[in-house]
Amino acid sequence: MIVRSRWFSVGLALTLSCGVTAAACAADNRTPADSNAVAAEVDRLILTDLRHSGVNPVDRCNDADFLRRTTLDITGQLPSPRDVTIFSLDPDADKRQVLIEQLLQSPEYGKNWARYWRDVVYMPATENRARIAQADFETWMADKLNSGAGWNRIVTAMLTATGDVHEHPETALLIAQGAQPAEVAAEACRIFLGIQMQCANCHDHPSDVWKRNQFHELAAYFPRIAVRQTRQPLAFEIASVDADRGRGFFFRENPEQFVRFNDRNGDGKVTKDEMRDRAAQAPGGSIPAQLRDRIFEQGDTNKDGALTAEEIKSMPVPNQARRGSTEHYMPDLNDPASKGKLIQPKFFVDDSSPGQGLSDEGRRAAVAESFTSRKNPWFARAIVNRIWAEFLGEGFYMPIDDMGPTRTARFPEAIDALAKGFVSNDHDIRWLVRTIAMTQTYQRKVAAKPVAEDALPFAAVTPTRLRADLVFNSLFQVLGINEDSNEGRDAMGGPRAYQREPRFQFDFLFGVDPSVPKDDITGNVPQSLYLMNSNALRAALTANNNTRLGKILRENKHENDALGELYLLVLAREPSKHEIEICQTYIKDVGLRGEAYEDLMWSLLNSSEFLSKR
Repeated sequence: MIVRSRWFSVGLALTLSCGVTAAACAADNRTPADSNAVAAEVDRLILTDLRHSGVNPVDRCNDADFLRRTTLDITGQLPSPRDVTIFSLDPDADKRQVLIEQLLQSPEYGKNWARYWRDVVYMPATENRARIAQADFETWMADKLNSGAGWNRIVTAMLTATGDVHEHPETALLIAQGAQPAEVAAEACRIFLGIQMQCANCHDHPSDVWKRNQFHELAAYFPRIAVRQTRQPLAFEIASVDADRGRGFFFRENPEQFVRFNDRNGDGKVTKDEMRDRAAQAPGGSIPAQLRDRIFEQGDTNKDGALTAEEIKSMPVPNQARRGSTEHYMPDLNDPASKGKLIQPKFFVDDSSPGQGLSDEGRRAAVAESFTSRKNPWFARAIVNRIWAEFLGEGFYMPIDDMGPTRTARFPEAIDALAKGFVSNDHDIRWLVRTIAMTQTYQRKVAAKPVAEDALPFAAVTPTRLRADLVFNSLFQVLGINEDSNEGRDAMGGPRAYQREPRFQFDFLFGVDPSVPKDDITGNVPQSLYLMNSNALRAALTANNNTRLGKILRENKHENDALGELYLLVLAREPSKHEIEICQTYIKDVGLRGEAYEDLMWSLLNSSEFLSKR
C-alpha cells in the first residue's frame, strides 16, 4: 500500500434457502430477544451444520486479536498499546462482553457506522452534486445510531425526506440518485431489502421472479420528487412536486379535470383567455403565456382557438415529459417516444397498494411503511446479512445485496434467528452488533477462505481488507496525526472545502462500496502515489523527537523494548521471537538506528496484517 524506496530491501518475514422460512415470517413477535440467547442459538445452528458437513471450526482467537478486531469493527479505531496490555492481563471471564458494551457506548460507534452507510449511499451515486452534503449525512447518521434510533425509523426518514440537503441530510439517498424514480426505487430496494430489481427496469428479471411491471410499480412511489437549486450557491433541496402544484403537467395527466376547471362557459373547451383568467387558481399552477401559446399551437388541431380533453390527450409528448411528470409511466420499448403506460404504485413483496389520489408525501410514507414492516422479511434479513458480512468477512448471502426468493442462504436458520431477534428488539442496530460480536463464530481465529465453491463458511473468520476509513483512522492514529488540527489539512474555506480534507481525498482514492465482495477489492497506482506524496504521512514517519517513532526510540534504549512498543502501536500485539530476531538483524545491517526503525515501521504499515482484519 505505502511505497518507500528502501522498503523492497527490508525483506521482513511479516505475515499477514432461498425461500423465506416460517421463522422469518413470524418475526413480528414483540417480546425482545436476549442477545446472549440468540448468539448461543446462532452458534449452535452453525456448528451443527458445519459438523454435519464434516467441517471442524478453528479455535477461538486470542485476546489481542479479539480486542483489535472488535475495536475496529465497532468503532473503526485501533486499540492503544495500553489497551492491549490491560485487556490481555485482565482475568475477568466476561471481559469480552464488557468490551463489546463499552465500544457500543462510545461515540465512535455511531461515527464509524455512519461512514459505512455514507459509502453505501454515495459510492454508487448517479448525481455528482450529492456529495456536497455527505459530511452532513455522516453527522446525521452518527447521531441517529448513537441515540439508538431503530433502523426502521432511520430508513423511513431517508425514504420520506424533503428539504435542503444540508439541513435535512436524510435526503441523501434521494439526491444521490438525482430524485429519479427508477434509480431511487432500485437503490432503495438493493440497500434496504438486499434485492436487486434494476434488471427488471427494461424486461422481466432474467434470473429472478421479478417482473418488469413490479419494478415500475415500485418506481411509481417516487415520481413526485425533484432536485432543485436553492438561492444559496451549491445548495440544493429535495422538493415534492404533487399534481396540484406541478407547473404545466397537470393539464397533460388530468385533461378532463383540467378542462372542467377552466371551462367557464360550459362548452367543454378551454380558450387561452379562460386559461389566463383561472391561472392563479389552476391546480397546475400558473402557466406562462409562452407555454400557453405552445400548448395551443400543438394541441388545437382544428384551429378553433380552444382545446378539448381529447386534443390534449393527442398532443405529442416532449422528450422530458416522463422526467417532469407527477405520475410514473413505464416506457414503451417499441415506441420510446410515446408517453408509455401509466403505472400506479404497488409493493412487490406483498402486492399491497396505497391506492390512488395520494400526494407525494402520502405515497412515500406508504412505501416506507411497506419497506420497514415487521411482516416484510427482507428488511430485517438485509441488514443482518450486511452487518454479519462486515464482521465475519462473508455473508449468509453473497453478494450481500443480492438476496431474493431464488437465492439460497447458507445457514438459513441462523440468519432467521438473528432477523427475528432484531425485529423483536424494535430494529435496534446496537442489539444486532452486540449479538453478532458475542457469538463464538465471530470470535474464532482468522483462516483463509475455502477454495471450493460449495464449502461452508464460518468455520473461521475470513480475512478481509479494512475499509478505507479504517485504514485512514489507523494510519493517523499510529502516526499521531490529529485529523482535526491544521496538520495535514487544507485551510481554505468555501462550499467545497470538504473535498480538500485529507479524509475525503483518501476515501476518494481508496473508498469502495461496502456492498462489493471483498475479494474484488484491489490496490492501484494512484493510491500508492497519493501516500508517497502525502506530506503529513512522510513527516510523521521519521525518527525525530516530535513523532511517535521518535518517542519510542527515545524512551526505549534496548531494542527488544523498542520493537515491542512499535509492534503494539502498529499491529496491536507483541512481536514474536522470530520477528525480533529479523528486526534486530536489519537494524545492525543498516547501522543507523533511526533510519532502520523508519524502514521497519514502513514495512509494518505496508503489511497485510496492518491493512486487514485478523
